Amino acid sequence: MAKRKLGRGVAVVGAGMSKFGCFPGYTSRDIFIDAYKDLLTTIDKGFEPKDIEAFYLGNYSSDLFEGQAHLAPIIANWIGLSPIPAVRLEGACASSSVAFREGMIAIASGLYDMVLVGGVEKMTDLPISAVTDTLATAADIPYEVSAGFTFPGFYAAMATAYMHSYGATPETFMKVALKNHFNGSLNPKAQFGQKISDVMEIKKASALKKGRAVPEWANEMEFLSDDRANPVIAWPMRLYDCSPVSDGGAALLLVSEELAYQFTDHPVFVIGSGAASDGALHSRSSLTSIPSAKLAANKAYEMASVSASDIKLAEVHDCFTIAEIIATEDIGFFEEGKGGIAAEEGQTSRTGSKPINSSGGLKSKGHPVGASGAGQIVEVWKQLRGQAGARQLDGNPDLGLTHNVGGTGQTCVVNIFERR
Repeated sequence: MAKRKLGRGVAVVGAGMSKFGCFPGYTSRDIFIDAYKDLLTTIDKGFEPKDIEAFYLGNYSSDLFEGQAHLAPIIANWIGLSPIPAVRLEGACASSSVAFREGMIAIASGLYDMVLVGGVEKMTDLPISAVTDTLATAADIPYEVSAGFTFPGFYAAMATAYMHSYGATPETFMKVALKNHFNGSLNPKAQFGQKISDVMEIKKASALKKGRAVPEWANEMEFLSDDRANPVIAWPMRLYDCSPVSDGGAALLLVSEELAYQFTDHPVFVIGSGAASDGALHSRSSLTSIPSAKLAANKAYEMASVSASDIKLAEVHDCFTIAEIIATEDIGFFEEGKGGIAAEEGQTSRTGSKPINSSGGLKSKGHPVGASGAGQIVEVWKQLRGQAGARQLDGNPDLGLTHNVGGTGQTCVVNIFERR
């Protein structure tokens, strides 16, 4: 099969996001408006919203989370974009990466010159049990959910298999949580902008205020090993191995390459994109890899004419800590079975050889599932432009990657971005 390439170049010239977190009284449209307003502040030379020709919105399940379907034209109207085409796309937790690809393809094909892409999810109005049930609809209902599996259970099974195959321990996964919470503490948009050491101090202060015995943890690892402070959700996954239930939105402005410098002197170009699908987890021969992620990554590398060794930073899908480790192997950063070791050795830290999830990742920044992929792109865009503030990586990075998984890997999208 012939090598795939874009019909013409595509650039991201603006990127914004709401704060991720829990926002009672807000709807999805309110949250996306915050993201859109943030985007408007990032377009260096300004633009006319009337020039936007189409809107692609990623959203997993506003129908079940909010009781509101047909979200894209509703939001388009609220931000003043009617009557342009406005479509909602669903790919479970990869919904906004799917939307991004559709917007990218529309520009690359010559159909449009400027499109708005984004994602949004409002999850926190439901109780946790109902959120769990809603997310479970992204699994294979007859074969998995009917057998009692939930998403913590899926990833616990993957973590157990990884431990058995490669000798990892629960402490391996805790290292990922420590790193991502540290990174999230540097991100003002993160839901949990706190280091684990900060969480420890908050819990100590709370115990003292309530007249209870003050815990005496020797260090962060001891805290994360404490069954009361960090309870098991589905062994070996504990509370701080899991991404939170989140509200949030993100927005991106895409234009054709020839127009990019009209809006900014520092556009970020899409040079590779790959997507793939697979059967549900129960149908796979291995639990320690996601085949769709490997295939999507290979397609993106081929289109971009780069390899994993060329990528300077990545935002990967760490819905659970084990997911980040597997992702770093699937995208070719580390050999199979070596991702856990890399995490333990600090290779994926901000100062490591392969910085992963400088934003804090889904684990700390938050995981409003329909917005997570677009949020990843916002982080890479800022890092490549040198605008990530306190979390800006050293070395003037010029190539970044996003990896976004839907479900347990039935969908995966990988994108590669370049600063020229």
